[in-house]
Amino acid sequence: MEQTWRWFGPDDVVTLAQARQAGAQGIVNALHQIPYGVIWSVEEIEARKAIIEQDKSLGLRWSVVESLPIHESVKIGEGDLGTIFANYRQSLRNLAACGVEVVCYNFMPVLDWTRTELAYPLPGGGTALRFNIHEYVAFDHFMLQRPGADEGHSAEIMDRAKAWFERSSESDRAKLLANIMAGLPGAYDRYDVPGLKSMLERYSGMSHDGLRANLKRFLEEVIPTAEEVGIRMCIHPDDPPRPLFGLPRICSTEEDVAYILGAVDKPANGLTLCSGSLGANPKNDVPGIAKRFADRIWFAHLRNVAKDPDGSFMEAEHLGGDTDMVALVEVLLAEEQRRKAAGWKHWRIPMRPDHGHELLDDAGKGSFPGYPAVGRLRGLAELRGVMTAVTSLRGYA
Repeated sequence: MEQTWRWFGPDDVVTLAQARQAGAQGIVNALHQIPYGVIWSVEEIEARKAIIEQDKSLGLRWSVVESLPIHESVKIGEGDLGTIFANYRQSLRNLAACGVEVVCYNFMPVLDWTRTELAYPLPGGGTALRFNIHEYVAFDHFMLQRPGADEGHSAEIMDRAKAWFERSSESDRAKLLANIMAGLPGAYDRYDVPGLKSMLERYSGMSHDGLRANLKRFLEEVIPTAEEVGIRMCIHPDDPPRPLFGLPRICSTEEDVAYILGAVDKPANGLTLCSGSLGANPKNDVPGIAKRFADRIWFAHLRNVAKDPDGSFMEAEHLGGDTDMVALVEVLLAEEQRRKAAGWKHWRIPMRPDHGHELLDDAGKGSFPGYPAVGRLRGLAELRGVMTAVTSLRGYA
């Protein structure tokens, strides 16, 4: 697999040189400065490529776009979307013209990945990202005061949520809001409580089937262009894979993935296999999902989570947690060998270590939450070891 590294651009405290020191050859990047719905011009794309490739001694290339974001109006299905779709198609054409051919995106309403705690203490002093169900419910029910926020939760969880809220200070509540917003990198909107309420109201009445229909319309509008210019689109699963704040989630299960890939059944309509997002759902067999959809996986996020019975989970070590990472890597490497034997031009699957722990001297450096240097270096090194061992044992070239 091509070993890649997510880099958030010139303002990222983790440098391109450090990505290369970690062993990455490819860079995963996006033009976060460009507002949603606006065309990514050839000039902007080439300028970013030039930064990534400037130091020839590093040998880095822009391997994957993560993400080319989808305007919220597309997810809601509101207004005249013709210009937004046209702009997205033009951005795909421009990326292809610049040689960037893998585009990761998601269809999560309002929020991207969501955690309630960004610095959960680990033995020895490191920290991890964590989703605590009682803090999420405290935010949803007591801070947002969203009607129906208590539905589907046990009395025990509601009691814990109430206890947290009653003992929390204004500072605690502000921190929880900031933590929930932290999954929105770059120029993405952040919301205060009234702003989030207002955004959620735009989705009033949105059902699972309705959101699915809006995704299908998006795919029908853009996949033919992706196919034409050689772009491989790959949807990222929901994180966490469950409804949040009354919003449906439509890429959380094996059945969801099957629907999406079948909605426009073209190779350009593919999957980002995120083992952490899918792994947070106890019903998901992540290596099994990877095996079923192997021929449509264009990108892989390899991370692990440890789940609690109440629905909470935390980011585990890359080779720890509840997903059998060795089995998953075996599936991906076997698919690469199949592609190579079949003569595929693009037979390698870009992968990156996702959501590392904050370790050693990364503490306090201000890296994007979940994206410190040392924790991801450790994860990539561990995954590289697994890949090397599997390649040797299976006799892969």
